[in-house]
Amino acid sequence: MSNRYVFFYASAMVIIVALVLSGAATLLRPLQERNMRIEKMQNILSAINIIADRAEAEEVFDRYITSSIIVDHQGREIEGDAFEVDLRDEIRKDVADRQLPLFIAEVNGETFYIVPLRGGGLWGPIWGYLGLESDLATIAGANFDHASETPGLGAEIADQSFEAQFRGKRIFDDDTNFRPVRVVKGTAPPDDLHAVDGISGGTITSNGVTNMLREGLQPYTSYFEKIRTS
Repeated sequence: MSNRYVFFYASAMVIIVALVLSGAATLLRPLQERNMRIEKMQNILSAINIIADRAEAEEVFDRYITSSIIVDHQGREIEGDAFEVDLRDEIRKDVADRQLPLFIAEVNGETFYIVPLRGGGLWGPIWGYLGLESDLATIAGANFDHASETPGLGAEIADQSFEAQFRGKRIFDDDTNFRPVRVVKGTAPPDDLHAVDGISGGTITSNGVTNMLREGLQPYTSYFEKIRTS
């Protein structure tokens, strides 16, 4: 068998495999995008303590999420689709240039506001959603996730036991000063409405959550103030 034959055969096989993989990726892309969209809906709902399985996520989302808007750091609504805003791009911008998505829900006659968040952990990005009650100060629920935090350590930010600590905590003090929740090392004082227990062995990830909450929520404060005083 000549070297030329081997070369052309190998080249042909590489081209055929590349075409097959490219075709498969193209065919699967709509399904992947739909799955990501459904997962995002589930996570948004989870921030207000509504659990929906994949089969019913879209119907439940449409039932409870009554509107979605984009605001800027001065509290003004701007044009766009909040669901399609990619925080990976937005957090790289100056605060004045960011699009800030916000989802508004109605559950049993009560209004909730869900804020998407994104930050950095020990090994990569962390992100989540924070649900606020109608006073725009009390946390109704939280949903966090990560790309590559250490199992049993920083990865615990995605555990329900960690997320549950945020319910009832506050992001403003009694004088309406912005005071977001921080993740403290060890155990938070039980009467501290602005702190939750840290993750044992996950100090950097805990600090990442604290920073994500502070930096992610701060740009919304003008909008929150406008709603509270309207």
